[in-house]
Amino acid sequence: MVSPLASTIIAPGTDLVMKEFSAASSVVSAMITSVYILGYAFGPLAIAPLSELYGRTILYNVCNLVFLVFNIGCAKANSLEALIAMRFFTGIAAACPVTIGAGSIADMIPHEKRGAAMAAWVIGPLLGPAIGPIAGVGAYVSGSIGWRWSFWVVSIAAGASGLLILIGLRESHAPTILESKTRTLQKNTGNASLTSALHSGKTPGEAFRFSLLRPVKMLLLSPIVLVLSLYLAILYGYIYLCITTFPRVFEQKYGFTRGGGGLANLGIGIGSLLGLFMLGAVSDRQVKALTARYGGDPKPEYRLPGTIIGALFVPAGLFWYGWTAEHKAHWILPIIGTGFLGGGMVIAFMATSTYLVDTFTVYAASAMAAATVCRSLLGALLPLAGNDMYDELGVGWGTSVLGFISVVFIPVPFLLYRYGERIRESKIFKVTF
Repeated sequence: MVSPLASTIIAPGTDLVMKEFSAASSVVSAMITSVYILGYAFGPLAIAPLSELYGRTILYNVCNLVFLVFNIGCAKANSLEALIAMRFFTGIAAACPVTIGAGSIADMIPHEKRGAAMAAWVIGPLLGPAIGPIAGVGAYVSGSIGWRWSFWVVSIAAGASGLLILIGLRESHAPTILESKTRTLQKNTGNASLTSALHSGKTPGEAFRFSLLRPVKMLLLSPIVLVLSLYLAILYGYIYLCITTFPRVFEQKYGFTRGGGGLANLGIGIGSLLGLFMLGAVSDRQVKALTARYGGDPKPEYRLPGTIIGALFVPAGLFWYGWTAEHKAHWILPIIGTGFLGGGMVIAFMATSTYLVDTFTVYAASAMAAATVCRSLLGALLPLAGNDMYDELGVGWGTSVLGFISVVFIPVPFLLYRYGERIRESKIFKVTF
């Protein structure tokens, strides 16, 4: 929750940042928020393979410390350039829980119970960005005691959560646990020839190079990872585009104060919660029902029917939000539209993420890293064009363009439900490992 919350908590205060540093560019203003997400795009490429070599726990603890240090640097920044640079490196470290959290779940939770566990985990990546502006404004952080306190609030939360993780988190990655036991046995018995049953046979250097390339190979060679990464990228981009343009829509069109503009994110937040509870309640039951109907072992494709609902909600929410805001209908109507958008995004995000985890299991961290890189790039870059797009097309047609793009992806869950198993059994799929 802390990691994605930090991505947007400064969004309502960007005008104060721009004023303090005497800057006026709308692109630079959006970059203060989106450069953090750009860090998300680079961090997973190293974090995921390192977690599959050295375990999850050490990565969590190191990245927590790096995140805290650079976030404090944001609070102390004495120039706009320093702030943007610090935000970028904070984003790299912040990618850790988003990248390997799903891998930790795959380590510990059996397939038939994984849907509920993923629902709990996905609260952070999806609600964090929506809560960030509410937290920053609702507590009068940006407008009352200064924008720098947005970063101090995050640093306090990061320090507390980092301490809990340092004290309470135990290793879950099976090869790492078995390798540690093997070294203990070698020391106690003096038998250096003992090896872990899960050892790959590669030297540490070879294993790292192979693991480092795995997310890239998955993204380029696996149709499943490529298509779902593009879909998740579009959904993630929409979240950040909405958050960075809400002040424009609700403060300029509806006359909301800075506090009220931040609370406009409640639509996405409440919609996301409802979608989360809906899919979390039915995901594991759906897998059990389909497994009983068709016999055999549960298949990853049994997670996908929920994605179909999300794929329909997303464009519906976009069209609703865009045109009610364009015609300046009552302010509650565009917020309800963003509720459908939030619900659709969380359903699609959770179902596709769980599908990737079920498909790649021990390599789930690499699969999620590939998806995180793709979605973070779009999440960082799309908001930079948001204000210019609305200047040219207006809120109605500008948001409709996004809606039409999401309509193109409606058939994706249908196609993967039908042909996903055939793709998984192909030779090109197996080569990605």
